Amino acid sequence: MIKIMDSKKMIDEYSEKLEKLGVELSKIQYDFKIKSKSSEKYWVSRIKEFNNYHKKVVEYYTQAYSLMSLANEEQSSIFLLRVSKLKQLGVKFLESMEKIKQNPSIMDLKDKQQSRWSIELGEHLIKSNNDCLNHEKHMNIFFREFYEKYLKMK
Repeated sequence: MIKIMDSKKMIDEYSEKLEKLGVELSKIQYDFKIKSKSSEKYWVSRIKEFNNYHKKVVEYYTQAYSLMSLANEEQSSIFLLRVSKLKQLGVKFLESMEKIKQNPSIMDLKDKQQSRWSIELGEHLIKSNNDCLNHEKHMNIFFREFYEKYLKMK
């Protein structure tokens, strides 16, 4: 009986921390839409915005993992792998933005004389952006389904 009460208390504490992180995350409001801006200042700002957002997202999903581990170790381990992949995807996206920042004219879609390298870099930026966004969406769905199944009634 005491163990069940301790578990319920921990779930409540972890849920409260997760809720606070969710509120902080919602205030950041990062927009994943890629704009064809060719100014270095814009890309410096985008990198900073994404970096802040990504750190908070990783913190949020790490807390979600901690909460999940109280209810189901196997499923939480799978989720932890997804958190690791999210970190890797974020790093790739930041690296892509850094390359664009160094040569922002790559994003000038009106330039019909772009090199193959510029075109590939732009495509890679879009792909890494979409990979981050889609992975995060899938993580959110996975966590929501887990929450409904294992934690909602506890």
